[in-house]
Amino acid sequence: MILLQLSVAALMSKPDSVVLEYTRLEERVLLTRNCDDFQTLQKANQNHPGILAVYQHPDPSKSMSYLSIVKSIANIEASDYSLANQFISLNQWNY
Repeated sequence: MILLQLSVAALMSKPDSVVLEYTRLEERVLLTRNCDDFQTLQKANQNHPGILAVYQHPDPSKSMSYLSIVKSIANIEASDYSLANQFISLNQWNY
């Protein structure tokens, strides 16, 4: 799995549609906390390498830590689950 690193891609200030198109062209999985916007884009065009979404809780103590995010990604990789064209909540893989 190759995750998109936005700081390297210089896409931090670009519209979400441009970011998603970049992931298609570069064949990279997108990791985002901007869940609602990317889920809307995914519904409009489901052809992409995959979107991994991290939902934040209003109570920061209940939000996923960086370690939890890494663990969730490892759980997905271990399951051999196909990410292509999927919008996946990492919160559900945090076990």
